[in-house]
Amino acid sequence: MRLQRLETIFRALNGAGVRYIVVGGLAVIAHGLARLTKDIDVVLAFEPDNLAKGVKALEQAGLRPRIPVSAEEFAKVENREHWARDKGMVLFQMSFFERDDAPVDIFIAPPFDFEEENARAFHDEIAPDLIVPFVHIEQLIAMKKAAGRPKDLEDVRILLRLSGMQPETKP
Repeated sequence: MRLQRLETIFRALNGAGVRYIVVGGLAVIAHGLARLTKDIDVVLAFEPDNLAKGVKALEQAGLRPRIPVSAEEFAKVENREHWARDKGMVLFQMSFFERDDAPVDIFIAPPFDFEEENARAFHDEIAPDLIVPFVHIEQLIAMKKAAGRPKDLEDVRILLRLSGMQPETKP
């Protein structure tokens, strides 16, 4: 994933005034762990206007939904509930559909209280005049633990150590 892709995505969201928080692999990197990630995981504020605005901003930046769904359809809570319940969907993916892709995974249900986490999020300048909100490390660790995949649990182990939240072990 190239920095140019990240800039395109986050400038589109910021420019449209979308309320979002970065989670997942990019947040792990932002918290100090050097590792690779192939996608961009975001949580949008779960207000219909914000959800639709987020999808539209990404479409204007050149991304397309992996499933044929309009921004308005994505914004409807009953659609997202149906997808989660009947199709097991957790993320709505948008992509450039190119070789050097940077797919964006948007949560379809709130994994946390957005307002609370938005207040705790830290903001980092990832490019000149491009400030991006990242989830607080405690919430990131909780999300990684809940995912439970081996790579997520390894992220948790290292994040705990980097943050000083891991208790000292005695020899």
